[in-house]
Amino acid sequence: MNARLSDGSEALECPTCAGTFAIEERFCPACGTPLVHGGAAADGDQLTERQERARKIKPQFAEGDLVYVVGARNQAEAEFIQGLLLEEGVPSLTRRSAGFDVPDFLAGGPRDILVPQSGELAAREILLQAELISADRVDLRVVAPGRLLAGLLVGIAVVLVVIWLGTEVLR
Repeated sequence: MNARLSDGSEALECPTCAGTFAIEERFCPACGTPLVHGGAAADGDQLTERQERARKIKPQFAEGDLVYVVGARNQAEAEFIQGLLLEEGVPSLTRRSAGFDVPDFLAGGPRDILVPQSGELAAREILLQAELISADRVDLRVVAPGRLLAGLLVGIAVVLVVIWLGTEVLR
């Protein structure tokens, strides 16, 4: 039996404080617990694996665009990293790394681990503590060729101006 609001529309319930909220809500405003469809917790039924995972997510880590935090060598390692992050309340997503979409080896090949922008710092700290990344690791990001060219031209222009000013002062 699903919970309903006073206007007859479907509602979500908080499994912690038993509040009823509109279907558009994701987290309980009072306690921050992820909301579930009415009846799942009230009937004493076991929560599904998906609901259990959702209850572990901390709302403050679930906002913003997805950003890359670490790479895994294969699907098993990626799932391990995801479980590690989830235990600390950081939601994550796994995707195949670019260029490794070979259907013959669905579980093989490198994976990228992505987290919401608000959870990036927490995820990096967790991975650093687990020694999955090193503190001196430089995050190599792809630089657009146009931006690289513009930066080089500006640098060359600054050097030329400094040389020109140096020759003018010596005269």
